[in-house]
Amino acid sequence: MTTIKARFQLDYGDFKLAVDLKLPGNGITVLFGHSGSGKTTLLRCIAGLQRAPQGFLEVNGSVWQDSERGVFLPTHKRPLGYVFQEANLFAHLTVRDNLRYGLKRIKHNSGTVRLDHAVDLLGIGHLLERRPGQLSGGERQRVAITRALALNPEILLMDEPLASLDFKRKQEILPFLSRLHQQLAIPLLYVTHSQQEVAQLADTLVIMEDGRVQALGPLPDIQSRLDVALAQDREAATVWQVIISEHEADYHLTRVEFSGGSLSLPRVDAEIGASLRVRIYARDVSIVLEAPAATSILNVLPATVTGSADGQAGQSVIRLVVGSQALLAHITRKSARLLDLQVGMAVYVQIKCTSILN
Repeated sequence: MTTIKARFQLDYGDFKLAVDLKLPGNGITVLFGHSGSGKTTLLRCIAGLQRAPQGFLEVNGSVWQDSERGVFLPTHKRPLGYVFQEANLFAHLTVRDNLRYGLKRIKHNSGTVRLDHAVDLLGIGHLLERRPGQLSGGERQRVAITRALALNPEILLMDEPLASLDFKRKQEILPFLSRLHQQLAIPLLYVTHSQQEVAQLADTLVIMEDGRVQALGPLPDIQSRLDVALAQDREAATVWQVIISEHEADYHLTRVEFSGGSLSLPRVDAEIGASLRVRIYARDVSIVLEAPAATSILNVLPATVTGSADGQAGQSVIRLVVGSQALLAHITRKSARLLDLQVGMAVYVQIKCTSILN
């Protein structure tokens, strides 16, 4: 399996980047953090757009940079695709000709096959004869991603590709991005400061702050860590992978299964057996010591307390496990004390609602 080993150090005086990473060679790795945390600088170092004086980069066993041995492949010799915040398409060319422009870097035959697949994957077949001025912002970014994929890259880099889009356009393009980790055999490194994009896209999450890596690991593990700032945030959530098991047409609900139980969700337009992600906000989880005899909340599940931390403004952050799934709950510190919650305690959680991220 492809792996990415990256070590970079650079010093700008008021900003220092110092990272030592080993990233998985499949799925979507999201680099997350506030502006100035070093996300884009790290991505540019990987792309060769920025040269760290002290650096090492190995992708799929091939060394692209090794400062100790004087090795540095320039960007145009690195088999990668790069998608920027702006699509940067040629205004005078059609979409088809914009896509063909980059194929000079690769063999024509392999590029043609890859281009056809990328066009289908991003759903832009009906746009091929249009010019960029005739496209929406979301459509332009889909063309830019297709163009990057057409290069047959060994790794795909995306630097906040949705940052310039409004909410409607983001919702238009996110489902296409979600398909990438399911259908691509190459790793994708994705920079964002949006928790929505993290929840919907990430398989692996890297949290950066002040040029350093604060946490790295599978998304569910990092989201539920009490020592990571995400757990304290008002938008704190955990993401579960579930399988659709039943549609309750009379109630406009869908039943889904996960490792350890099941959930009722608002109706999902997908087939039985389909896989999807759901996001459970910590603020939508309550804790009870005994299973309620009657409640309007449909999702009541047995859980075990695995940790707790004091949050802000009288809040407690409780980490639980439901089956094999981690879960966070934000409750008042008074409630935590009244329930006398202790690690290892068996409780029940009530989940009021979920966000469907399929």
